[in-house]
Formats: sequence, structure tokens, C-alpha cells
Amino acid sequence: MRGLAIRHYTATTALGQGRMAQLDALRAGRSGLVRNDFGPLNAGAPLPTWIGRVAGLEDAPLPAAFARWECRNNRLAWLALNQDGLLSAVQTLREQYGAERVALVMGTSTSSIGATEEAYADLDDGHFPAHLQRPQVHTPHSLGEFVQAATGLRGPCVTVATACSSSAKVFAQAARLMAAGIVDAALVGGVDTLCGSVLYGFNALGLVSANPCMPFDARRDGLSLGEAGGFAILERRTEGDGGGLYLAGFGESSDAHHMSAPHPQGLGAQLSMRDALARGGIQAEQLGYLNLHGTSTPANDRVEALAVDAMFPASLHASSTKGWTGHTLGAAGIVESVFALLALEHGFLPGTLGSHTPDPACGAQIRFVPQQTKITYAMNNSFGFGGNNCSLLFGSAA
Repeated sequence: MRGLAIRHYTATTALGQGRMAQLDALRAGRSGLVRNDFGPLNAGAPLPTWIGRVAGLEDAPLPAAFARWECRNNRLAWLALNQDGLLSAVQTLREQYGAERVALVMGTSTSSIGATEEAYADLDDGHFPAHLQRPQVHTPHSLGEFVQAATGLRGPCVTVATACSSSAKVFAQAARLMAAGIVDAALVGGVDTLCGSVLYGFNALGLVSANPCMPFDARRDGLSLGEAGGFAILERRTEGDGGGLYLAGFGESSDAHHMSAPHPQGLGAQLSMRDALARGGIQAEQLGYLNLHGTSTPANDRVEALAVDAMFPASLHASSTKGWTGHTLGAAGIVESVFALLALEHGFLPGTLGSHTPDPACGAQIRFVPQQTKITYAMNNSFGFGGNNCSLLFGSAA
């Protein structure tokens, strides 16, 4: 594929607001994880774990014009939209192409389910309380519809909900819409926020650690959950583009192996990575950095490391950044794509924060220590429940 230009991108996580806050924390080795203080409504002590919580959301209601969309998830979406000049760039897109010719593709796993939890916890004679009788926040498409209202875009509006690969697959969806000539540009992104369903659902699966996560560490015993939001603008590359960042390729696959466990040999993961490289027209040895899915669960890390070792030379710098942000679920794809883009733009390849004891089962590609070096290609892996895999290949033409 020719590739799609990425001229604007941003992320807001537990590390702070905007992409420079992310880069500063990555460089400083400063984690955003804190002891969990996000408890269920009307209950006792919070679940004993560590979380990546975005500060200030409780004190940042949506503007009055968007009051009907009020919920934690849309608050975070609004906060992220207002970073790095993104809304101004969207306005320029509308003026250049027309609002109907710009797609909006959002990824999320739980959307605004936190508001629905709150409504059920505070039923009024069997009915939702008056302030939560707003159907638009009790749907998986809440995020997409809110961002559409907030940006004024009128092209196709799609919400992708494929668990932890959701906001990686938005890039592929947007690329297909543009290749088909349906739109000329796209705003892609994803947002997921902490809620009881997330914390206790993953805990019920035995996947949540009482300690800060340690991806690919021999001592790892589970993940740390987080929340985040991020966005990117995709446009067609032109002959006049002298440089810049771009989406070089994407790969998607489905293990169809198990509801929550990956294929034991990582065959689906390999397929998605191979397809991304093929679409980008590069060989495995040309990849400079790989941001791994790396959740810190024993099985997932082992399988991903196996797949990477089968495909890439030992010289590849691969790492997980979830020790900084926690696993941000449906937002992981966009957030870790932002980290890959930062690596391309600034030459800083993160290590794996919180991890110190290498697992002998993992190959030499897995790096715990950061590196400063210029690279031309970076990849991001996002793997969801059911073996729903997506790999994104980014390039720098600078």
C-alpha cells in the first residue's frame, strides 16, 4: 500500500495530557501507575491492585452544549480531543474536504458502561435515576456519536469494539474507507475508562495482579489496568510530501482458538505481523522498534515473545509500555501507536518499565532498557480476546 500520512496525533493517559507528556514520562522512566483508589459504587475497599488513572476527570464535566453525553468516558474523549491542536486540525479537514468526506472511526471496549453501572446502582423504583435517563450514554456507540457531535464531522461514523485491539483496527478500517473512495481523510482514535466491569471482570478471570505489572519478567503474575484516550488524523500521501510520519501497513487476523487465551504458538499474532510487513513492502530486519502488546500475564507474554522470536532478528528492539500506563484496553491500540510514532519522530525506543528479571522463554528482542537511535519503521501490536489481532506498521520519511 502507498501509505497514509499522519500529520496530527495525540494521547492522554495516566502520564499526562498530550503527546509531549507521554514522551517526557517515557524518557524519565516515570510510571503513571498508582495503588487502586477506584472502588465500586456503594461498596467497601477498592480491589487491591495498581491502576493507570487519568487525573482530574472528576472535576472536568463536559461543556453545557454536550451535557447529554456526560459520562467519564466522554469526558476523557473531550480532554484528549483538546490536546496538541487536534480540534483545530479537524476544523481544517472540514474546510478542505467537507464534513461529509471525513470518516470518524473510534475504538473502545467498554465505552460508557460506567454510566450504566451507576444507573443500575442507583435505581429509582426500578427505573434509572433522572440524570441518567439518557439512552445515548448506554450504548457501545456512545463514544463515536459524542466525537461526531464534538467535531462536526459528517462522514461515516464507526465504532470498533474488538476488545484490546479496538483502537488499532480503526487504522485498518479507515484505510479501507479511503481506498474505496468513500472519504478523503479520517479521524481515528479510541477511549476507554476505568469502571467496575473492567476491574472486577478481569479480576474474575484471574488476570489482575496485586503488584505493578512486569511485562515479560520471569516474576510476572498479571496485569495492571488503565484508562486513556488518543486520536490521529489520516490523509492520503501526495507527491509533494517531502517527509513526515505515515501508516505504512496493517495486518489483521483471528486465532479463533479460545475466548480469552491466545493460540499457544502465536500463529495469529505472526500472521498479523507478517501482513503488516507485506503491506508496507519491507522485510522483518528493516523494523527498528516493536511496541509489544505485552500485558504482563504469563501466557500472553510468552506467546507474543514466541511469535516475535520466530519472525525477527535478535537485533530488533521490542518492548512493552504498559508499565507506564497500565493496560488501557480498547484504547491500547491508539496509545501505543502514539508511542511508536514518538519513537519514529524522536528516536527514543522505550524499555519495559518495572521489569528486571528476563524470562528465559523470551527471545533477545525483548528489551528492558531504553535506547536512543534513529529508526525508519516502527510497529505496534494489539491483541484482543478471542485471538483478535492487529499489527500496525508506521514509517518516517524524514
